[in-house]
Amino acid sequence: MNAILSSETATVEIKPLGAEMISFKRKDTGIEYVWSGDAAFWTGRSPVLFPIVGSVYDGKVRAEGGTYELKNHGFARNREFRLVDSESHRAVFHLSYDEETLAMYPYKFALTLTYTLEGSSLRIQYRVDNDDDKAIYFQLGTHPAFNCPIGGEGDFEDYRLEFEQEETLERFYVTGGNIQIPNKSEIVLEKGSVLPLKREQFEEGAMIFRDVNSDSVTLRSDSSSRSVKVSYENFPYMGVWQPKNAPFVCIEPWHGLADADKFDGELKDKELAVELEPGEYFEAALVIEVK
Repeated sequence: MNAILSSETATVEIKPLGAEMISFKRKDTGIEYVWSGDAAFWTGRSPVLFPIVGSVYDGKVRAEGGTYELKNHGFARNREFRLVDSESHRAVFHLSYDEETLAMYPYKFALTLTYTLEGSSLRIQYRVDNDDDKAIYFQLGTHPAFNCPIGGEGDFEDYRLEFEQEETLERFYVTGGNIQIPNKSEIVLEKGSVLPLKREQFEEGAMIFRDVNSDSVTLRSDSSSRSVKVSYENFPYMGVWQPKNAPFVCIEPWHGLADADKFDGELKDKELAVELEPGEYFEAALVIEVK
């Protein structure tokens, strides 16, 4: 059963499959901010990326002396989470290891997503617990897709990303299979805070940025009074993506990145892999505010 959160300002809907947010609407306008999942462009809406971000080279990851097959962005987005707590403004979803996950990923873990809605602001708290008797390794990422133009106001290329701080953003590239392309990058924003969106930016896939200084970025346009502000904690990297000519854009804070081409290391050697000792936990958060 889907969880429905409600405040005086907004409603949010989350489904147990992947603990994925599938709707975020304002009550005063009825405007939907989350992409519909239309298969003509992309069936996702806001999946959680775990235990990897992007893809692993040759579809295989090495860990604990074994080799395991992991698909793009990991398995959590395709697993049923348990709704363990639900109130009018809060829902807690939980995923634990089982025999199927151990066949893909040799670690005992618990992944908990806590959604809390206050007014027009939704906080998503991510927590990973090590339930194993040895250190575990993983990456964690977000992938929310926002309708753009928002509420049908303006055109896609009227919109921009406004970063909280001045940034020099170096764009890194991945292949169509989500593998890093070595030695390919370019500066797309130099000592500025505004990145205009152009469809041609996505002709070669996602824009990927390492070490973003800002704690938030806002999607907005002069053609609309509507906006989406995405704030993030403990997610130092970011992907920005859309399929060709899609009416949405994904703003994706990450703790991790796809393998580089020909990568032959282990899971623990992956970029920004988190190491957790037994009994430890890792937390990160995403806050989405709609206007």
